[in-house]
Amino acid sequence: MNKITIPEGTTIEEIKLRKKIIKDFYAIWNAANPTKHIYNIDLKDFIHVRFLSIEETAQKASNRYKSTLAVTYLTEILEKAKTVIRTQPKQGIENQKRFSEVISMEYDKEDFGKIKLTVGVLRGSKQKIQYCITAIE
Repeated sequence: MNKITIPEGTTIEEIKLRKKIIKDFYAIWNAANPTKHIYNIDLKDFIHVRFLSIEETAQKASNRYKSTLAVTYLTEILEKAKTVIRTQPKQGIENQKRFSEVISMEYDKEDFGKIKLTVGVLRGSKQKIQYCITAIE
């Protein structure tokens, strides 16, 4: 993320700035990755990045500095995260209604710690969509 300083505080302004940093990061990532997917070694399948991926991650990861920083390892996380558990989508969560399954994955980033990757499996097509990324503390 080319020398962008991520604010570490908890004020509304800092959270808004982190949200913008995340969305800007995804815009740059999408431009550099026109297929908008990365092959995950553990799943032996592609994980796709969609608008939902950006919105959900920006909403959740912007709450904490470390989660915002974790997003900057997106390609590495998508490629190397390992499955922890597969569950049904949460009832009453509008963004999860389109999924037949939710896969919780983790990536242990050296000199950083564990990062959680949530992947939704679309009904019908079974396409795997990156849902959210956050740091595990």
